Amino acid sequence: MTTDPAQSLRDLQPKHEFFVGIDSDGCVFDSMEIKHKECFIPNIIKYWDLQPVSKYAREAAEFVNLYSKWRGVNRWPALVMVFDLLRERDDVVRRQVAIPEAKSLRAFIDQDQYPHSNDGLRGYMSENAGDRELERGLAWTTAVNDTVADMVHGVPPFPYVRESLAAMHDQADMIVVSATPCAALEKEWHEHDLAQYVQVIAGQEMGKKAVHLDLAAKGRYTSDHILMIGDAPGDMRAAKANDALFYPINPGNEEQSWQRFYEEAMARFFAGTYAGEYEAGLIAEFEAYLPDTPPWKK
Repeated sequence: MTTDPAQSLRDLQPKHEFFVGIDSDGCVFDSMEIKHKECFIPNIIKYWDLQPVSKYAREAAEFVNLYSKWRGVNRWPALVMVFDLLRERDDVVRRQVAIPEAKSLRAFIDQDQYPHSNDGLRGYMSENAGDRELERGLAWTTAVNDTVADMVHGVPPFPYVRESLAAMHDQADMIVVSATPCAALEKEWHEHDLAQYVQVIAGQEMGKKAVHLDLAAKGRYTSDHILMIGDAPGDMRAAKANDALFYPINPGNEEQSWQRFYEEAMARFFAGTYAGEYEAGLIAEFEAYLPDTPPWKK
């Protein structure tokens, strides 16, 4: 019998009138920089033969994953986007370096039968045996996870995170909503004793973030009692797909964002005065942090 990875979300029973979903990397933990700059990007360069254009590969990957409106996107579309940015950059073209077209990876991304996780890729590969590009993709994503497990530890939550979770614990049901593999999430949330505040730690194996919110919250709480906290546009889209509210953690100003949440926004959420003009102002400020044009195109 196949076990549904998302069963814990389906089984979640409301204990409070309010629900809060919380992203992890870059939102609760200051881990986005170290994970991408020390784990993802070196393995992109190594496994996809980008050594001749490593400088430009690093710039493209940092833009996509950290400093643009695509921040927080799943690793597979992010990887393909890096390839596309490299292919159209004049500095790379002049070096006559072959950049992967990623046709097989794009097909994996475009299908919905298998989740965009390591296990999902293995399942997809069972129907596409012998595909060299998928085999390389599996080697890359496995190496990324191994490097994260080896490198990323001792990264504490941002100030005011713990205080916020503790304050909400008796008022809201809370879950982690993340595109990070579950094993890494479990490790981080338990390492810093934050797992005690949430009922489910949902990672990429349980589906997309919008699916997490749909399974756990939609139809069980009124829409103005559902809040998603995140640092990326994908978190906001997941919230809006479920008619939920969104509180942004601004990249580069995470501590100030959490302090504002703890001292101001949290009370507004529970008082029913968060939606409308207040939320719209926060979102407008958030969107200004994340451009859609890379600096080398300006």
